[in-house]
Amino acid sequence: MSKNKAKIIGMTVLTSTMLLSGCGLFNTEVQKKIDPPKTVTVKDETVSKVTTAKDKETAQNTVKTELYLIDKDGYVVPQTLALPKTASVAKQALEYLVVNGKGTDLLPNKFRAVLPEDTEVSVNINKDNGVATVNFSKEFKNYQPQDEQKILQSVTWTMTQFDNVKSVKLQMNGHDLTEMPVGGTPISENLSRASGINIDTTDVADITNTKPVTVYYIGGEEGSYYYVPVTRRISNTEKDNYAAVIKQLIQGPSEKSTLVSEFMSDVKLLEAPKYENGTVTLNFNKNIYDSFKDKEISQSLLDTLVLSLTEQKGVEKVAVEVEGKVDIKNDQGKKVSEPVTRPEKVNTGSF
Repeated sequence: MSKNKAKIIGMTVLTSTMLLSGCGLFNTEVQKKIDPPKTVTVKDETVSKVTTAKDKETAQNTVKTELYLIDKDGYVVPQTLALPKTASVAKQALEYLVVNGKGTDLLPNKFRAVLPEDTEVSVNINKDNGVATVNFSKEFKNYQPQDEQKILQSVTWTMTQFDNVKSVKLQMNGHDLTEMPVGGTPISENLSRASGINIDTTDVADITNTKPVTVYYIGGEEGSYYYVPVTRRISNTEKDNYAAVIKQLIQGPSEKSTLVSEFMSDVKLLEAPKYENGTVTLNFNKNIYDSFKDKEISQSLLDTLVLSLTEQKGVEKVAVEVEGKVDIKNDQGKKVSEPVTRPEKVNTGSF
């Protein structure tokens, strides 16, 4: 049994709808079956109607936005929150990243904001080239040195979730920043997701002969699991980036990491990944099946697979086969015979 699966077994059995459309991985509980009530009072109906109306009103007045926050283990993690509708969603997203700012009461448990307290921001997006120029007030320099890389990653990934933003340029008091003001970390002219996130260089002897791939592992704790993007360095000799992503998922995070992977070490691709019209097709051996359920694939495993591969340029969907067969179900009994697309938002809901 791999070290990653051993970690997973010690956790509550993973399900995934909750990560992409709910509130983290749920605790598995035995549900008691009870007879439905034979009558429904007017009071119950009224409460139900009021709740439904309130939910609809909330949905109409809010927009789901990914905020890249710092979790208790120091990882930069996307959390999707319902923010007020506004004409400037990009500027608002950054405002909600300010410590003790607008987003304070919305932060999930054991997460913290990344921008220094009282920092003011403005955003200008060039529609022609997709460059978002972010200007911070002088308070931006009041951060802890150890958070420098996290701030850069959080701002970059929060901004580039928007379709009209391809890269980010940073300023402070209207002056271009070529390095971070506290620790001096160099800042490229235009920051993008290609710069990576939660960068792991474990066992990398010569970084100059490597290239980055971003994969998703599982973080959190019982009752509040979530997906965490991690950028690993792979050899430049790796010609197939899709196969390299699968390799990293099977290998799992470093031993020092608090993250886990659901991939068993004996999972293998039976042939090279195939790419056509935005879809990557993968043919696995039967060890991809959930060890607890017969001929079913863990949905959380599928989620990390899709999230990881759609970080690759041009990949929109992932099709999964097992020994050449497409008649597959997830651990919730739902068929996954069609290619799977990336969810619009990741780690939605609150804990």
